[in-house]
Amino acid sequence: MLNREIEKFIEEAIGRKHSSELGSLIDGYRLCARSEGKSPNYVSLVTASVKSLLWYLRSNDLPTDVFDISAQHIRGFILHLQSVNRFAAHRYAKPQDTKLTGHTVNTYMRSLRAFWSWLEAEGIIEANPFTQLKIPRAPKKLIPTFSDEQIRALLVQVDTSSPTGFRNYTIILLLLDTMIRVSELTGCQMEDLNLEGRCLKVWGKGSKERVVPFGRTVQKALWRYTTLYRPKPLLPRQDMLFLTADGRPMTKNRIEAILKVYGKKAGIRGVRVSPHTFRHTGAVAFLRNGGDLFSLQRIMGHSCLEVLRGYVNLSQGDLNRVQAKASPLDNLGLPIPRVRRVTK
Repeated sequence: MLNREIEKFIEEAIGRKHSSELGSLIDGYRLCARSEGKSPNYVSLVTASVKSLLWYLRSNDLPTDVFDISAQHIRGFILHLQSVNRFAAHRYAKPQDTKLTGHTVNTYMRSLRAFWSWLEAEGIIEANPFTQLKIPRAPKKLIPTFSDEQIRALLVQVDTSSPTGFRNYTIILLLLDTMIRVSELTGCQMEDLNLEGRCLKVWGKGSKERVVPFGRTVQKALWRYTTLYRPKPLLPRQDMLFLTADGRPMTKNRIEAILKVYGKKAGIRGVRVSPHTFRHTGAVAFLRNGGDLFSLQRIMGHSCLEVLRGYVNLSQGDLNRVQAKASPLDNLGLPIPRVRRVTK
């Protein structure tokens, strides 16, 4: 049924000129993205970027037909984004004095490039303006990590004597030890948990399945939570691993809000208390404790090692310790030959 809807849409888009108007193609992209298993968040990001471009084109009396939108028009949109204040068009948040970050501009453009690649792949357009464009690079940003003291201070704030508190404690341990995304955590069901094998099956970006290992500390916490503290699900078909007190699935926003409260109580400064910070902290700790990049890549669910550059924030001291342990020559134990003193 879905494939037929897509075929019908593409036929109309190719056969009728007005269907090549940018706004009328968004629904077609959504249909195709659904059939390809793209995540809802990814699809929302792409469609929001397309709508922002559409608003810009209409506001400046520029063409909105995909056959007429050129690389020059998109360059103008890049300049527009670079001049916009943060939250300028947000429905709820107040506009700020600072401009959109380089990361935000880069995300907009990568999303638009994905949309135009779809147009090209479906035969709706022949010439892709993005072949003439160089997308502004996102600035390299080092994300601060939690110190060991901050992690302990955060955990002290959790009342583990209550079912809700112990659930939150277990969530924090799991985020740190497995380095999974919060969306992956909220998507886990009871059947995905293998306590004996100390692993958890998660669905990552692009609906890619992977199995993530965890340690004995998390194993004990998960056993206690699932055996003693986990409520019954409100609906049997929503048998998620982590549930609210009334049996509903935990959401991304709820977990983020809980962590923020604990961070405030612990007085943590200079580090954002969020699920992603636990992911980043876990990655750095994994490497510091002797883990290798290839294993980290598989655990975190990245398709290429290049992406890990954003997570690896090793200090010079860490590098010195690694060199001292892994130095090729030091491990060979080669002696340094003595030099004979030359006498005149």
